[in-house]
Amino acid sequence: MNKNWFLEDEDDIFTGTPKSKYFDVARQATKEIVEDEFDKFLERVAVMELLLSEEKGEDFDINEILNRYILENSEKVEKIKKGLYLELTGDIICRLDS
Repeated sequence: MNKNWFLEDEDDIFTGTPKSKYFDVARQATKEIVEDEFDKFLERVAVMELLLSEEKGEDFDINEILNRYILENSEKVEKIKKGLYLELTGDIICRLDS
């Protein structure tokens, strides 16, 4: 049986969602590891925000652009979010094993 983790059932009590698994792992990991991985993630977001707003005028509202994109591309955004939850979970688990 080949399961597509991006299409899993949100109510599946046996496997959960990428989001629920992230929070399960984050609750069990040390505070320092979770904070460090979150800081790395937030740094990536900050860089992406800077790249997106680079060379824009003072009137540029990044939140307006982001909200419009989310409305127009909600399915794509959800797929990426699930992938990011998996990535964060994997990064924390890798740190636990070392």
